[in-house]
Amino acid sequence: MVINTNPTAQASSDLLAASSVNLAKSLQRLSSGSKIITPDDDSAGLAVSMKFEAQSKRMGAAITNISNAISYTKTQDGYLGQVNKALNRMSELAVSAQDVTKGTEDKALYDKEFKALATYIDDIAGKQFNGVSLFTTDEKLVTTDDTTGKFTMNGINLAAAEYTSATGASLTSNTSAIDALTAVKAAITQLATDRGTEGASLTRLNYSKDQLTVQRTNIDAANSVIKDVDVATESTNFAKQNILVQSGTAMLAQANTQGQSVLRLLG
Repeated sequence: MVINTNPTAQASSDLLAASSVNLAKSLQRLSSGSKIITPDDDSAGLAVSMKFEAQSKRMGAAITNISNAISYTKTQDGYLGQVNKALNRMSELAVSAQDVTKGTEDKALYDKEFKALATYIDDIAGKQFNGVSLFTTDEKLVTTDDTTGKFTMNGINLAAAEYTSATGASLTSNTSAIDALTAVKAAITQLATDRGTEGASLTRLNYSKDQLTVQRTNIDAANSVIKDVDVATESTNFAKQNILVQSGTAMLAQANTQGQSVLRLLG
């Protein structure tokens, strides 16, 4: 029997320290919701998780870009719908102005409404969305993924000759009314083409947004498997470590009392 060294107490102390560290980690996992508290918990998993998180953030930014492009396109189409109504009325006025029973004053009234609608269309041509022109020949490259993927949206130009010829026409005479009708019909044909192009862009953007949303959800799910704590499993582990700490404390106290038996020998 020795008194300078107590290996039993030392072993109990070491086990208690290990259990205390494990208990603290378990408590941190439960309180943070993450099973990777320090890099040494899962160094490879942490590296993969960081990449997944960065990719998810990029995808979120791309989804926002696409959503803004969709809003831009819908705003654009809202104006084009009004242009369509205006052109339809202008074509109606151009036909009415060719009525042989209408005099000069009647034609002047038709022309007045015709020009008012033309001014309305010219005004729409200058509209903007967040400071960006809605109607221009410029193409717009929309980010469609988290790397370099792009989709090209074709520009719609209300200053094109087909539109300006219609808005610049008049109904002051039978001849000018015929010319105006021809110009307005050409503008309606161009508008149909432009709205078809716009609709195709909107469809493409919606598909890209849906695909990115699904992909981001899958990336987040994969990251969750690596990083997020399983509360049920960790709660069981916490209970286990808590018991080990309590029992280790009790056993250390027992080991420390063994040396007291030496006093009985000395007495």
